[in-house]
Amino acid sequence: MSELTTLQHFIGGTWVEPASGEYFESTNPATLQTNYRAARGNPADVDRAVTAARLAFEDPRWRNLSQTRRGHLLRRLGELIAENAEELARMETRDNGKLLREMRGQLATLPEYFHYYAGLADKIHGDFIPTSDRQVLNYTAREPLGVVGAITPWNSPLTLTSSKLAPALCAGNTVVIKPSEYTSATVLRLAELALEAGFPPGAVNVVTGFGAEAGQALVDHRDLAKISFTGSTATGSRIAAATASRFIGSTLELGGKSPNIVFDDANVPNAAMGVVAGIFAAAGQTCIAGSRVFAHRSVHDELVERVTERAKAIRIGDPMDERTELGPLAFAEQRDKVAGYVDLGREEGARVLTGGNPTDGGLGGWFYEPTVLVDVHNDMRVVREEIFGPVLAVMPFDTEEDAVRLANDTEYGLAAGVWTQNLARAHRMAARLDAGTVWVNTYRAMSPMSPRQGFKASGVGVEHGTESIKEYTRLKSVWINTSEEPVADPFTMRS
Repeated sequence: MSELTTLQHFIGGTWVEPASGEYFESTNPATLQTNYRAARGNPADVDRAVTAARLAFEDPRWRNLSQTRRGHLLRRLGELIAENAEELARMETRDNGKLLREMRGQLATLPEYFHYYAGLADKIHGDFIPTSDRQVLNYTAREPLGVVGAITPWNSPLTLTSSKLAPALCAGNTVVIKPSEYTSATVLRLAELALEAGFPPGAVNVVTGFGAEAGQALVDHRDLAKISFTGSTATGSRIAAATASRFIGSTLELGGKSPNIVFDDANVPNAAMGVVAGIFAAAGQTCIAGSRVFAHRSVHDELVERVTERAKAIRIGDPMDERTELGPLAFAEQRDKVAGYVDLGREEGARVLTGGNPTDGGLGGWFYEPTVLVDVHNDMRVVREEIFGPVLAVMPFDTEEDAVRLANDTEYGLAAGVWTQNLARAHRMAARLDAGTVWVNTYRAMSPMSPRQGFKASGVGVEHGTESIKEYTRLKSVWINTSEEPVADPFTMRS
């Protein structure tokens, strides 16, 4: 598929032209060259995909498939991803500008998502409930929901799609995916690999296009059982309202403004590298980016100096080059947004120690310099609002209480980092920080086995781990009277 110039929807196991006959272009953000044309989905395309997914869900070939066999299919899909890792890595780099070396690292671990859920597939079960009435048997069962809609963003399309697709299929659902209009290619290829792995036609469907057209139609579809969405908090709020009005579930992984806290007893060189990795990896285009750094006043200047010097030395350029350390932002509007926030920060009184300017990376693309801001405080918009770019704000603090108060003074609660050699303090901070993930003396560590949840405006529901299975199943309670005796008095039965 990497050689195709025109990409169609993937519905019911076949390539399907858009109902409108319209297409849109995808642009390489590093070179501004056109990658391909993709089908522009509309409600008719979404309806066709949901119908295909519903038929597949009800098809005995899928419905009656044993849980163990579902696990076999998931494992085979993981193997196919590994076999096609280089192709997928290059496709994603061309789509969103992520470093090829980072994508190779992601593709080396991505099969683990499917292998993990492959092993979990036949461990999904209910419980026997020991009620007080020994003549009545009560047990529970976990059942698949039906058709799951997945709406995924442009920054990590393969990883974030897999974190939804693997548990949804593991639980026995079928899926319709609407990827970002900026990154359609790898998600379409993933669906094609699912068919090759042996999943029945219609188990995995992809409709490409824009949020207002295809995405909204998916959220509103009457036959959808659940939406799983990763993206902005504003969009997530609208999806939550739409799904709640129809009494269906939603899992929402939303924005973040994560704090990275460096204490006076921290290994400052290590902490500085952790700060750099937390904000400048993926050009800051991650929801877990450690965009706010709070440094104890006694180590503040040393940390700022180390981080600034490393930021100045970051190699900007072609993401396909193994030597490159910072690639482009994914599209022009995103670079304009980042530049606008840095300009706003200057107006608010922030001082730019390094960076602060757009650049073409020597390729004509949508690059932005790694940027470090100081003389900032928690009331500035540049500190409170998610920028989603390589922009770091550094602030001093004096006491542990100050660090907790400043870190939690945000509408978000996705992640946090703590740098200290005091074990007791590490546990205290982990308990007190309003964040679904807390890293200590590391940052951005992740595993499909470890559950991830956002607090406050950072989301609803759990991804990864065994807990995610609950997001894609419904719980049924079954009561069976084992007595052959007639009911003596129906009016004494409990209700």
